[in-house]
Formats: sequence, C-alpha cells, structure tokens
Amino acid sequence: MYTFDSRIRYTEINHNKGIMDPSSILNYFQDCSTFQSEDMNLGFSKPDSCRRAWLLVSWNLQIIRQVSLGEYVTVGTWPYGFKGFYGYRNFIMKDSNGQVTSVADSIWVFMDMETGYPAKIPGDGFGYKLEPPYPMDHKSRKIAIPDKLEDLPPFPVAKRNIDSYRHVNNVQYVKMAEEYLPDDYMVTNLRVEYKTQAVFGDIIYPGLSQSDGKYIVVLSGADKAPYAIVEFTGHRRDKHD
Repeated sequence: MYTFDSRIRYTEINHNKGIMDPSSILNYFQDCSTFQSEDMNLGFSKPDSCRRAWLLVSWNLQIIRQVSLGEYVTVGTWPYGFKGFYGYRNFIMKDSNGQVTSVADSIWVFMDMETGYPAKIPGDGFGYKLEPPYPMDHKSRKIAIPDKLEDLPPFPVAKRNIDSYRHVNNVQYVKMAEEYLPDDYMVTNLRVEYKTQAVFGDIIYPGLSQSDGKYIVVLSGADKAPYAIVEFTGHRRDKHD
C-alpha cells in the first residue's frame, strides 16, 4: 500500500457541520494515487503522460466515521486488479489510532488521449504491485436514473472545475452535487458513475431526486445526456453526530 500522512485543514471542512464533505475525502484519495504515480515516474513528468491517461469510471465511498478539523490521518491506496483496459483500485483513510474512517473502491479506464479510445493495459501493469481488495461492500458501478427528476437551474463549467486534462475533474462533479444536499445531511455512502467529459464553457443541467434518505443528482448536458450521476446515502444530523 502506498501512503502519505496529513492533517485535516480548515479549508477542507464543511463549515455548517465541521466535518469533511465526501468531495474533500475524495480529493485526498485522488492526491494519494497521483503521488504514487509520481513517485513511480508514471505521472505528469513521464514523456507520454499527455498521450495516455487513467480516467475514472466510478467511485464507491463508504464513510465509517466523520473526521473533523485538526485530526491527523494516514491516506493509502493500492490497485487490486487489471482487466483489459480497466483498472481497479482501493483507497483508505485512517485516524491517528489506526482506525479506518473511510474506504473507497474505484474503477478506472486506461485511455489513449489522442484517439479517444481505451488502450490495453500492459501485462506488467506498469509495475504497480497488486494487493487483495479491501473487504467492503462492492456495489455496482451503475446507478439507475430515477424516472422523475426535479429540474434545477443550469450553470456553466468554470475554469476552477478544470484539471490538467482540460476537462472537469472527477471530484468537481461531486462538489457540484453536494450543493443540493440539506445543510444537516450526513453522508455515509457515496457512489458516482461518470458517463462523459464536460469541458470549460459547457452548460450543466442538474436534476435532483430525493427518496428515503437518498439523494441522486444527475449532471447533464443540454441534450440531457449525463456527464455524471452522483448518489448520496445518509441521514439528517442529530445531536449524536
């Protein structure tokens, strides 16, 4: 497992709840895999880094305990499988006592950025060491879109949403969707299914469904084709949270 240590910053907490939002946790996880690639000379410094890239297909995040300002954490990641052009990777966050606070499963596709098509992963897996998958609830990467969605006001993709590959970063979709959650809503599970890439200047048309404590936010283009589907499961905050 590749790990790095950190401390929860003021800029990483939700100021209504005093805890990390799912998007902040995913930023840590995304950074962890990026650090591993850089340390293995497989990151942005590699000559063909702009030609080949890993694009995220789905997240399944389970929050076991909410973490808050000032806590010391260790963040880790490891790949557990390659198949065709798909890669499978786990992430984990532990507190200073070694207790797991959150864990995630993710699926990635290896893309040839010049052709726009998936590319076969080399037999050596680029030298990544495979480890057993984390024993978590491995939910389907597919998220069913509800029949009825509340249409919300559209908004443009801003420069702050764009990453080095010139499209909306995967965590930015989650941050967009978090805007529609109640202030007292505590997320315990997050799933995201990525469909296609939005770029700077695109207009995003959000749709919202809420049922039995579950919120689904569909972020689509003008043609109603989804860029990403985000599903939050949790509960309203009480005095014990």
